[in-house]
Amino acid sequence: MPLPSHPTLTYPALTSHRTSQVPILSLRLGIRSLVLESSDDLRTTGYALTLWTNAWKALDAVGIGDSLRHQHERLDGNVTASTLSGLKTSDTTFKVKGNHGDHEVRRVRRNMLLEALAKELPSATVRYSSKVVSIEESSFYKLVHLADGTTYKTKVLIGCDGVNSGVARWLGFKKLASTGRFSIRGFADFKDSHGFEPKSMQFFGNGVRFGFVPCDDNTVYWFFTSTPSNQEKEREHSPAKMKHFVLSKLGKVPDQIRAVIEKTEQDSFIPYPIRYRYPWELLWANKSKGNVCVAGDALHAMTPEIGQGGCASLEDGVVLARCIAKALSEKTSKESKEKDEYKRIEMGLKKYAKERKWRSIKLICTAYIVGFIQQSDGKIMTFFRDKVLSAFLAGLQLKMADFDCGKLSIS
Repeated sequence: MPLPSHPTLTYPALTSHRTSQVPILSLRLGIRSLVLESSDDLRTTGYALTLWTNAWKALDAVGIGDSLRHQHERLDGNVTASTLSGLKTSDTTFKVKGNHGDHEVRRVRRNMLLEALAKELPSATVRYSSKVVSIEESSFYKLVHLADGTTYKTKVLIGCDGVNSGVARWLGFKKLASTGRFSIRGFADFKDSHGFEPKSMQFFGNGVRFGFVPCDDNTVYWFFTSTPSNQEKEREHSPAKMKHFVLSKLGKVPDQIRAVIEKTEQDSFIPYPIRYRYPWELLWANKSKGNVCVAGDALHAMTPEIGQGGCASLEDGVVLARCIAKALSEKTSKESKEKDEYKRIEMGLKKYAKERKWRSIKLICTAYIVGFIQQSDGKIMTFFRDKVLSAFLAGLQLKMADFDCGKLSIS
């Protein structure tokens, strides 16, 4: 029985819950792509994210690094303190050189990052309201079925569809593991300057973790993570109660910090579960299969303690675009074009998966261990964290960021 006709893409299709930089990178190398975005418009949830040195190298490869630099203040360092004593436990400078040049850290508004990426794409590259419901084999192609009944036939399928990735499930990945913790994120806008130094600040104690980071002269982003008790879980559906709970856990923090939480709009106080991928799953799971692969959180979902989730996703984009472009740029004979191209794509995606495997495992493991230590509330662990390990843990962030995913050249 012949297959019904479908729009055939002679270029990659990406499933996404946020616009990916892969289409831009592919375009730089002469390859068009289509993004199947599940939401109705450009989603900008999450407020802001810290972009470390490795992320800026990836953004420079995309060609939008400088435009974002002009809008966001460079951070000088990170300060940690105890919520129990109020005393500083470490003060780490970011003004140091790594193996790949000077470190660069900025807190970037998520909407500005996504808008900068979207502006680089030709019109009609992103198709919104395109929820993928199933994937089907079709010779050397994949049939991607959408909830609205549309079907696309594509040479390459890349799952950039986040922690609930349907493409990852199709490849055989298991559901993400729960840490038992939740996170609340928000930001406060100040009419006048907020008065904070250009440094990130973190506070630990009593099983909770806070972070406060200035984005610019007027905006401060913050996050809060905790392991909720049964009583606290009952507050999850009440933003007013969650705001009161967060304020009650601040401990001995400066009044200037407390004012950031108080100034934040109440509807920001919605807890989200923190989940991650078991690192050992990346040892044997199919990170790619034929002409299908995953990237970003769909591949290496991790806990937020080292701030590398988004940064690693940007790295993925550069490596993946390079591998796909090389696979699609080589000439083939007309007689076996489809088969030869499929084999090259398969090898290109395997190369990408191999290159990203150990980097992903390292980041997932480091983030989990750092989070475990930072949120421990036992007396012995608290002593070692505050008196012995604080500077070491802060330094790990710079160490994980000291990475260069390379340029786009495929020569």
